Amino acid sequence: MTTLKERLTADLKDAMKAKDELTLSVVRMLKSAVKYKEVEPGASELDDAGIQQVIATLIKQRRDSVEQFKAGGRPELAEKEEQEISVLQRYLPQQLTPAELTAAVQAAIAEVGAKGPKDMGAVMKNVNPKVQGKAEGKAISEEVKAQLAKLS
Repeated sequence: MTTLKERLTADLKDAMKAKDELTLSVVRMLKSAVKYKEVEPGASELDDAGIQQVIATLIKQRRDSVEQFKAGGRPELAEKEEQEISVLQRYLPQQLTPAELTAAVQAAIAEVGAKGPKDMGAVMKNVNPKVQGKAEGKAISEEVKAQLAKLS
């Protein structure tokens, strides 16, 4: 089983050979972000989970940019950001379907014994480690809010 770092290096070489500019620029940017995270004070070499967190952060930044570009009337830049998101998502585990996310949240609510919206923190603490990297934080919190609202 190759590590995510090894896969990035191999994909970088493949993109160079294939002259795939989009993949090349995204993988370079990702490797740079990983390296930057590793050289922060107190940081060490990132494992696959750490790299996935960096990828999730980059995807979130791109999604914010897409919204800004669309609001600013720049659809061509929004399209470029969306293409970068699709390349970045290749390096994340298979994302949960909405039904799977709902099931995970309901299981966490049952485990915690949540009674309503005020228990959101406890539910988030329970569900986050289980779905880390498989669902976006925003989607998780929205689902938890929706499920807890049904209880009250």
